[in-house]
Amino acid sequence: MNKILSVTLAFAVLFATTSFAAEMHFCCDKLVDMAVFSKAKSCAEKIQPTENSSRKCSIGAKDCCSNKTFVKQGEDNLKKTNFEQNIHDLVFLHTFFYTYVNLFENLDKNVVPFFDYDPPWIERDLNVLHETFLI
Repeated sequence: MNKILSVTLAFAVLFATTSFAAEMHFCCDKLVDMAVFSKAKSCAEKIQPTENSSRKCSIGAKDCCSNKTFVKQGEDNLKKTNFEQNIHDLVFLHTFFYTYVNLFENLDKNVVPFFDYDPPWIERDLNVLHETFLI
């Protein structure tokens, strides 16, 4: 969930800081062409002879066509921070990573230091002798 959220926020910052323009070409209130980062092709290239000339709006008519442009301006007022390092931070980071890497070095062997020793022999049970029991 954290990775999805961080990628989403990164794309949101990228989208907020970049600017782009989208141009749309309409003929007879219908979207004919849409282009992002370039010019939309007009319907003058697609002029075909119309069979029904009584219609008010046709593809060949120039007054029915319109271009609309959507421009999204990027934001430049982001807070810029400087990352300054001093020698004490670097020494701490070096020491931290060195100890963290060496922490897991020899964990594959299960070393028990008292494996070869026998437990002491108890002659009398002292808890029963003094009648002290844990409840």
